[in-house]
Amino acid sequence: MSQSAAEDLSHVENWIFDLDNTLYPPVCNLFSQVDQRMTAFITALLDVDEVEARRLQKTYYVDHGTTLSGLMAVHGMDPAEFLDYVHDIDVSALPPDDALGQAIAALPGRKVIFTNGTVAHAENVAGQLGIAHVFDGIYDIVSTGYEPKPRHVAYERFLAASGIAPRRAAMFEDMARNLAVPHEMGMRTIWVRPPFPSVDETARHLLIAHEGSDGDHIHHVTEDLTGFLKAVQLAMSAATK
Repeated sequence: MSQSAAEDLSHVENWIFDLDNTLYPPVCNLFSQVDQRMTAFITALLDVDEVEARRLQKTYYVDHGTTLSGLMAVHGMDPAEFLDYVHDIDVSALPPDDALGQAIAALPGRKVIFTNGTVAHAENVAGQLGIAHVFDGIYDIVSTGYEPKPRHVAYERFLAASGIAPRRAAMFEDMARNLAVPHEMGMRTIWVRPPFPSVDETARHLLIAHEGSDGDHIHHVTEDLTGFLKAVQLAMSAATK
């Protein structure tokens, strides 16, 4: 697999990484903090109880791609306050990951983060992981005009802002459905597969991450991002000798 992946990725000059549950494993459970803060924000914004707030939160996520998009579309909410509030979380549970940083840094070409979160959140997470210095840029939902992945327009705006040529790029994502448009655009796609959870409310985002994972828009699958990158780099290096 590493040799075939290296051959398939040998033309790549731009390496695009999702942030949450991609650059760190879901077991770190940062999403639960964001999830709880979204519920609290909706409770206050719409003056509803917590049960109704959670129902709306999950409904908007499914129907609009993100809870934020649903709140904007249905309630005309200004997104800035919401984004600042829900991403004000404690990331101290994330252990530094020097091995991942070295594996990303060793890739040839440009490395960027493309997230449905904010730049501030990405900087907070990458800083805690100790890998912020390996990235050449961060592109967030603000840079796409609040259009989230997996909407086609989000990727169009990301490419316009970054200047990345999709046929010279590879994208890493934990959400399988978020790789469909990159595949269509000509990127190589790597699904960083999260564990398949039991069916309960707290794991719903992990269940959604597996939706569409059987499609041909996924070129490579790994459960170990660092190991995958190291194997590809070693194979690429061997091929040039």
